Amino acid sequence: MLDRLERGSDVEPSSLVDRLLDAGAIHPVPSGSSRFGVDDVTVVTPHLRTSAASEAIDDGRITIDDGSIPPLPGASHRMATTSGPAAARNAARPFVSTELIAFVDADVDAPAGWLDTLLAHFDDPLVGLCAPRVTGEVGSPLDLGGEPARIRAGTRVSYVPGAALVVRTSAFDAIGGFDPTLRFGEDVDFVWRLDEAGWRCRYEPTSAVWHEPRDTWTSRLRQHAGYGTSAAPLALRHPGALSPVRFNGWTAFAWSAIVGGHPFAGITAALGSSLALGRKLHDVPAVDSFGLALRGHLLAGRQIATAGRRAWWPIIAVGALVSRRLRWIGAAMVLTDVRATPTDVAYGWGVWTGMWRHRTWSPIIPRLSAWPGRQPR
Repeated sequence: MLDRLERGSDVEPSSLVDRLLDAGAIHPVPSGSSRFGVDDVTVVTPHLRTSAASEAIDDGRITIDDGSIPPLPGASHRMATTSGPAAARNAARPFVSTELIAFVDADVDAPAGWLDTLLAHFDDPLVGLCAPRVTGEVGSPLDLGGEPARIRAGTRVSYVPGAALVVRTSAFDAIGGFDPTLRFGEDVDFVWRLDEAGWRCRYEPTSAVWHEPRDTWTSRLRQHAGYGTSAAPLALRHPGALSPVRFNGWTAFAWSAIVGGHPFAGITAALGSSLALGRKLHDVPAVDSFGLALRGHLLAGRQIATAGRRAWWPIIAVGALVSRRLRWIGAAMVLTDVRATPTDVAYGWGVWTGMWRHRTWSPIIPRLSAWPGRQPR
């Protein structure tokens, strides 16, 4: 079975395949659905009238007017007051009689055929959600890259945005839909609750939609700050699921030493732990296991730089007033991705605003896994 998987051959369902799918070690490559077509999907769009989108979308989808003033012409249903995207999506449920629901935001352009590959995933009865790639703004947190993935908190693809989602109706009902008390992060919470309930959630980037970026820097920064405010409530609802960085103890020690002004100790720890990995991976050539571990240490540096811009920058900014080292660290974090810095800083402002409102430090606390030879926490 493993040989056939490595060759890319078709395989029958089995307990081994199920375990590998759930672990995120393999990903299905669907060629087309044998069960579902576009007639089995109801497209739902929550809509709040703005100057950029003043007309209802009239293509057969269910349009929910989220309390627009004046009302949105031709909407399927109008909310009495503006209640947010979660409540608007939930309000569409009575209008849905199909087995699948496609939630598509009003500022998303979905090309013809975008559903075809996504529908194939639902031939697996355990798949509750499948999401396409969302392209648009360069460096957008909505664009999760070109590699397929199982969606799970703490993994490479830990969430998907609600801009475009296809959901099994029975899975939607099983968890009670979106949480209407969340103004931001309701999509992340929805996916995590599906995963926790035992549904498989998949990211399929061979299908892609276009998300229209905000037209001004002010509105773009305000949008990213809004994203950041979701971190605190999500961290409280899903303990341990959200963290600015995740790495093992050796990586934490190595980078702490380097940042603390002891590069020799940090590099020695990184090299030593990379060599030690070879003793755990007995059937992997030593040079490969060493390279794997060393690459992990290096990529952790990029994680730290991103966390510095997005979560820790207020601490670094205050410390930089009295510490030359922190000024250099802050400059290095900016230089690793100058283009993303403005939106990252805006996101961080939202994170700290949310922490103040909810009185929690959880969104900025790093999460450590095990040291070599010990079980993860």
